[in-house]
Amino acid sequence: MAADGLGLVLVRGALRSPFKRPSPEAGFPRTRLVRPGVRVDQDRLAAYERVCGFPTDHGDLPVTYPHVLGFPLAMRLMTDRAFPLPLLGLVHTSIRITRHAPLPATGEYELAVRIEGLAPHRRGTEVTVATGMRAAGAVVWESRSTYLARHRTGAAAGPRDERPDPLPVVAEWRLGGDIGRRYGAVSGDRNPIHLSPFTARLFGFPRTIAHGMWTAARCVAAHGTRGSAEVRVRFLAPVLLPGTVAYGADGSGRFELRGDGGRLHLCGEVS
Repeated sequence: MAADGLGLVLVRGALRSPFKRPSPEAGFPRTRLVRPGVRVDQDRLAAYERVCGFPTDHGDLPVTYPHVLGFPLAMRLMTDRAFPLPLLGLVHTSIRITRHAPLPATGEYELAVRIEGLAPHRRGTEVTVATGMRAAGAVVWESRSTYLARHRTGAAAGPRDERPDPLPVVAEWRLGGDIGRRYGAVSGDRNPIHLSPFTARLFGFPRTIAHGMWTAARCVAAHGTRGSAEVRVRFLAPVLLPGTVAYGADGSGRFELRGDGGRLHLCGEVS
């Protein structure tokens, strides 16, 4: 999908958002969208690698990049009239990526995206979106992402996610206020919570927040695991922009981002 086409899809989703009535019992589109013959735009790939901190001299795709390729199909499903959650303010809460084979940057792929289902969350309703990528008929990459639509649930809040002990700090990153706009330009994800303080405040955030997938990709790049077989990430608290975060990692493959006062923004693991 061209950039202009994706923009129209996002506008359509934005216009429909106020009329959505999120609920874990709601119906959702059962369509599986498929896009064959996908080839990677090398200039866009290089821009993504620069924004996320990956080296630009490798022949394989970063393990997080197929998420960007599948994003337009995911948006088509999540802006469908039958999709029950509002697109505006939707927050990425987790992703699990599995790479089954090398991903040549010059290869040709088939992408497929579907919605697996809805589930209750202590802060609203969560949706799981599954994305798969094939080459020569074989699955070479797949992911499962969860996204949260925040709303009143009418039920008592459930237990909070467990917070692991801090990992050794490897680096401190100062993040500019433009990270959301820069990543949005290379990923196509122009959710207004990432673009400006004004639009972020409309959805309850004090400032612009970083994309979850930018923080995940930045950590994977720092870990030196561009071609990891598996990546699991939980997004636990928004990273406000501009800001400073501490990147922690250990020898077992675990990593995290923490902010002021040791607040845990993200934790993950690569293998």
